[in-house]
Amino acid sequence: MVNIQEYIKIHDHFINKSLHGFIKNDLFNDDLKLDKNFWLNFNNLLNELEPKRKVLIKQRENFQKQINKWHLDNKNNFFDKKKYTKFLTKIGYIVKEGENFKIETKNIDEEISSIAGPQLVVPLLNSRYAINAANARWGSLYDALYGSDIIPNQGQTKILKQYNKFRGLEVIKYGKNHLDALFPLSNCSFHDIESVKIIDSNLFFYNNQNEIFHLSSPNQFEGYIGEPDSPQEVILKKNGLHIRLQIDKNHFIGKNDKCNLKDIIIESALSVIMDCEDSIVSVDTYDKISTFKNWLGLLNETLEVKVSKNENKFIRKLNNDIQYKLPNGKNKLLKGKSLLLIRNVGHLMSTSSILDKNKNEVGEGILDTLLTCLCYLKTINISSNSKFKSLYIVKPKMHGPEEVEFSVHTFSLIEQMLKLPKNTIKIGIMDEERRTTLNLKECIRAARDRVFFINTGFLDRTGDEIHTSMEAGSMVKKTEMKKEQWINAYEKWNVSVGLKCGFSRIAQIGKGMWAMPDMMSKMMDEKIAHCEAGANTAWVPSPTAATLHALHYHHTDVFSLHKSIKKDAKVCLGDLLNIPLIDKPSWSKEEIQKELENNIQGILGYVVRWINNGIGCSKVPDINNIGLMEDRATLRISSQHIANWLHHKICKNEQVMETFNRMAFVVDKQNEKDLDYISMSKDLKNSIAFNTACELVFKGKEQPSGYTEPILHTNRLKFKSENNIN
Repeated sequence: MVNIQEYIKIHDHFINKSLHGFIKNDLFNDDLKLDKNFWLNFNNLLNELEPKRKVLIKQRENFQKQINKWHLDNKNNFFDKKKYTKFLTKIGYIVKEGENFKIETKNIDEEISSIAGPQLVVPLLNSRYAINAANARWGSLYDALYGSDIIPNQGQTKILKQYNKFRGLEVIKYGKNHLDALFPLSNCSFHDIESVKIIDSNLFFYNNQNEIFHLSSPNQFEGYIGEPDSPQEVILKKNGLHIRLQIDKNHFIGKNDKCNLKDIIIESALSVIMDCEDSIVSVDTYDKISTFKNWLGLLNETLEVKVSKNENKFIRKLNNDIQYKLPNGKNKLLKGKSLLLIRNVGHLMSTSSILDKNKNEVGEGILDTLLTCLCYLKTINISSNSKFKSLYIVKPKMHGPEEVEFSVHTFSLIEQMLKLPKNTIKIGIMDEERRTTLNLKECIRAARDRVFFINTGFLDRTGDEIHTSMEAGSMVKKTEMKKEQWINAYEKWNVSVGLKCGFSRIAQIGKGMWAMPDMMSKMMDEKIAHCEAGANTAWVPSPTAATLHALHYHHTDVFSLHKSIKKDAKVCLGDLLNIPLIDKPSWSKEEIQKELENNIQGILGYVVRWINNGIGCSKVPDINNIGLMEDRATLRISSQHIANWLHHKICKNEQVMETFNRMAFVVDKQNEKDLDYISMSKDLKNSIAFNTACELVFKGKEQPSGYTEPILHTNRLKFKSENNIN
């Protein structure tokens, strides 16, 4: 129940007092005064946009009702894809494709337009994660290798409390092998180099016999730090990415190395999405203000956090830029921080921070855009984030061109309201809903002078596939979904359409998250496929993963592949409509039960932290105790999958409920060493987290587009209220 005393009535809207204070006191000051027309202009903007937003949400519902009816009317017939495509076109779900065009976005930073590399996604509400991510522009290859399973954690190379020199030697071997492969020397190996010098702008390497060697590609030499005859760092470059060879004879690693090489620093996360959506828990004004205070602190570079690590306490701050010398000795700077993007929420969500005259919540995405831009405007003269002073907003969960157009219109109105230059705000289009995929070209057209990014999101896209086709039949096992034809078509389609619309060397074509943060060896084997598919960025779950994934971009010149990919792409609209159904499933009771246990354990493991601890993205151990990154996208697919099986009687309510009860004890056991964890199994009946997880499944079919947010937000607010959490 809304307490109207917490609000200030301004024109047609009620503004939460805390939000009003944040905008007045934090986002405006003597230098940037609150214009007397600000609230009137925002009032008028809401009055224009809110009715349009609600129409778009209603359109989603109408499409779903018509699709449900079509499947029910044709349930006894062989699935006719041509007939289905014709139907989707008739109702306007698939729109007519227009003539070919090229995007016209201007003022895009090189981290997006012309350098291919990893992209981090982190919860903006977590200050420490946000700082770590912003600093993940650079990462230690030695640390990434030593702490991951790239080097087997067993036998002589097992990780010990103290430094294991045998493991260290394997790390150094791996690093120098990479240098040999990607930065080769003429007739010599980095393993044999003993010293390095810069003479007359040239880089020379020496072995123990004082023989001289050069880089096979001398243009890979970018510069150095220190003195030419004894550099502290040598900076090399491959496919636009820098690496820094750090030399220190006094360092405990360097002093035992032939060349005194103490580390190899890799340019890693070129860009970071600071997330206000799937990876955070933001359900009220307190959460909203905390989130955007962090965004403000990142942009003005004042954000810092106290850290305790191994009994040491220190202040973690944002990196400074790195001064170095070009080969000719002239000074230059390398950026010390990743380019910061921000992901706002989708169109479905509303916020209690602002109420209309009837005391109804207004669109949260509209408020997000305003706050994002006010933070940007407050820091525009001091922020070093974008060379062009561009603002990059990623918009998730848009359904089709009309919704992209709505976002673009919102951006345009806020630019006018804040007197920002036209097209200052760029848009990233998440291709994670089926209607956007089928109409991707027209979605891009709607943002042709603002778009900087398209990205495939397998999990949300699968969740929408299941929900949209709920009445079509039983879905294959979740574990088998990636083998389905539509997934392969979807991934190719995204790249193909992006290239045809002129994205190469202008905007990003991205691929989704690696969800197993402890399995870096497997990532190194598999994730290079994203580069080879033509993606000039792909998501990673940690700074360590960013450093390792960057090595893939050393191996693959993504931009050189674009011409051949564009020419050879063979995927059509019909390929995307292969619904992942199983005809007459013959699974055993044991197989069905195993699938339920795996899904339900993951749901509970994620939801209990979301509700009780306000953690929106975490590493959750699965049924086999393998840590998997979970966020609302993974929750969406798991809950929708069980809802589908219930609807088609693959399993029964009683069976699912029994599994929930049993898995609650498993999840509690997995978290017993976490001092902040609140048990579910002690009182399942009254556990808000447990009942939320059940509700997500048993009410999954009725949730808009299968989204989890409405149920999660309602129950987190209940938990906060009962426990007096602000």
